[in-house]
Amino acid sequence: MSKVEIFRKLHRRPAQEDPLVLPGPWDAASARVFADAGYPALATPSAGVAASLGYEDGATPAEEMFAAVARIVRAVDIPVSADVEDGYGLAPKELVGRLLEAGAVGCNLEDSNGGVLKDPRQHAEWLAEVRYEAGDELFVNARIDTFVRGVTDPEPAIERAALYTAAGADCVYPIGAPVGVLPLLRSGIHGPVNVFALVGSGPSPAELGQRGATRVTFGPGLQRRSTAILAELAEEMK
Repeated sequence: MSKVEIFRKLHRRPAQEDPLVLPGPWDAASARVFADAGYPALATPSAGVAASLGYEDGATPAEEMFAAVARIVRAVDIPVSADVEDGYGLAPKELVGRLLEAGAVGCNLEDSNGGVLKDPRQHAEWLAEVRYEAGDELFVNARIDTFVRGVTDPEPAIERAALYTAAGADCVYPIGAPVGVLPLLRSGIHGPVNVFALVGSGPSPAELGQRGATRVTFGPGLQRRSTAILAELAEEMK
């Protein structure tokens, strides 16, 4: 079974309270830590990788992001999905080619740019092109940015999810959705749902699974937590 086939299978959860938990490595060393801890797959966070490379979130050049993903993939034997923001303006064929060259089994693709939501139908058409170019070689996680862009009504997120899954997205990611809204989203969305979890606070992955999460990711939370711990150690060494 190929890594992408394994990754797809991992999304077919045996129980609602058992979502797929995907830690977010920001470099090869952190990837090895998570793999050694027994996690079956990983999902890189673009903000965490950006911080490790010395960039602000959203400012990482595409070349450096793909190179970082490739280093993480080489460091472990488990599947790695890559957050590549909104695709860096690359044509679908080139984007898919770069992801496969890096060894990623999947990708996160955002539906906003520069803080502005994209037209959902145009974005769905673009996702359909990505799906066509990728075939079955990539697991496409379509991030829905309505909540983080100030839209509190869950209906637009559900509508975007329908468009994106119809375009071929394997999973949707309504990032920033309030926990209380998750059951409504789950009932209105056909297919896997990715939910963002806070590191060290908020509901556990099991609780998020009970509310509707198929899989749980942490964004740059783990990288930021490790940086905070390192800062404490640096103070202790003075």
